[in-house]
Amino acid sequence: MITIAVLTLSDKGSRGEREDKSGPDIAEIFEGLGEVRYYDVLPDERDLIKERLLRYVNKVDLILTTGGTGLSPRDVTPEATHDVIEKEIPGITEAMRMEGSKKTKRAMLSRAVAGMKGQTLIINLPGSPVAVKENLEVILDTVSHAIEKIKGDTKECAR
Repeated sequence: MITIAVLTLSDKGSRGEREDKSGPDIAEIFEGLGEVRYYDVLPDERDLIKERLLRYVNKVDLILTTGGTGLSPRDVTPEATHDVIEKEIPGITEAMRMEGSKKTKRAMLSRAVAGMKGQTLIINLPGSPVAVKENLEVILDTVSHAIEKIKGDTKECAR
């Protein structure tokens, strides 16, 4: 069972002006595969995002962020994630963008980042509930394997 922290990054959501739908959707998608132990809705503040990511590193296997990966001036999730991760895993976000661009060309504008810190995998997802579901469909079967490797699994990676 994967342990998970979900961080929804939204100025409006953090002020209660918009209901977060992506965070609960993530929990639903991982039902049976993992347990969401932490769930927060934070404003788009780089230092606050960084602090929260660091708080959950090594307390959960997987941190999924939703929101703040676009081009708006307040979209700082990738920068905060880069501040935290030790190793980037670009293939995860490349696959999400590639598959997403089959549905909308705007997927190429995502600046999402994936990487690891300690024994925790961190993946940025878009803020849209539809995009969250589509992106997780692309990577879901790989997440468990990535976490096993991050935790030191030495078995061969058979195809």
